[in-house]
Amino acid sequence: MKEGILLSGHNKWSKIKNKKGDADAKRAKVFQKLSREIYMATKQGGPDPDSNPALRMVMDKAKSENMPNDNVKRAIEKGSNTAGGEDYEEITYEGYGPDGIAVYVETLTDNNMRTLTNVRTIFNKNGGSLGESGSVAYMFDRKGYFAIEREDLDTTEDEMFEAVIEAGAEDLQTSDDVFEIYTEADDFADVRDALLEQGFKFASNELTMVPKTKIPLSDEKRTLFETLIDKLEDDDDVQNVYYNTDLD
Repeated sequence: MKEGILLSGHNKWSKIKNKKGDADAKRAKVFQKLSREIYMATKQGGPDPDSNPALRMVMDKAKSENMPNDNVKRAIEKGSNTAGGEDYEEITYEGYGPDGIAVYVETLTDNNMRTLTNVRTIFNKNGGSLGESGSVAYMFDRKGYFAIEREDLDTTEDEMFEAVIEAGAEDLQTSDDVFEIYTEADDFADVRDALLEQGFKFASNELTMVPKTKIPLSDEKRTLFETLIDKLEDDDDVQNVYYNTDLD
C-alpha cells in the first residue's frame, strides 16, 4: 500500500493544481458549473449537507475553489424550491482521442441534443471520435480521492499510512508536497469522516474515475489531445473529463 498500486506518480494532484490555476482566469464558468452541481444535489437529496453526502461533497469542492458563500446559498435555495425550476440530467459520453486515448465525459445538461452535438463536434474537430455507451467505461474504476497537503502538517509517511489504514482507505500515494488517498467509491463518505475526525484537512476530496492502465501519448499528437480536453472542459454542460494517459 505504501508504494501505491493505482497511479504512477502524482498526476491527479498535478491536474487539480493546474485546474485551480485555470480557475483564476475562468472563475465565472467554474462557479456556474458548481452552482449547477449544488442545485442538482440539493434537489435530489435535500438542503442539509449532514444528511446529503452529495451536497456535502460539492460544497467542499466549492469551498476549495473559493466560491462565495452567497453563491452556494443561492444554489441551495434554488434547488430547495420544489415548484418547477430547471431540470438537469446527468449524461456520460465515451470516446477516443488521438492515439486511441480513452476519454470519459460527465455532463449535467438541460438539453440533451445540444450537449450531444457539442461533445461530438469537439471530438470530431480534434482528432477524436465519439463512441457508444460502454466503449471505454470499463477501462476506469470509480474511486474516492483525497489530497492532504504536507505543508505545515506534522505527520510522517508512516503515521499517515496508519491513519489511512484506520480510516478504511484503499491506497496511499506520497510525494514531497502531498498525501493522496484512494478508496472504494462506496467507502468515500466513511473514509472522509474518519480522516476528518483524526484532524486532517483536505485540499481536495471527490469521487473520480481512475484509469486501470495508462497508455502513452505521442509527442506529435500531444497538442491536439490537449486541445480536445481543453475544449471539452470548457463546455458549459461538461462537469468532468477523464482519460487514460498522462499530460504532465
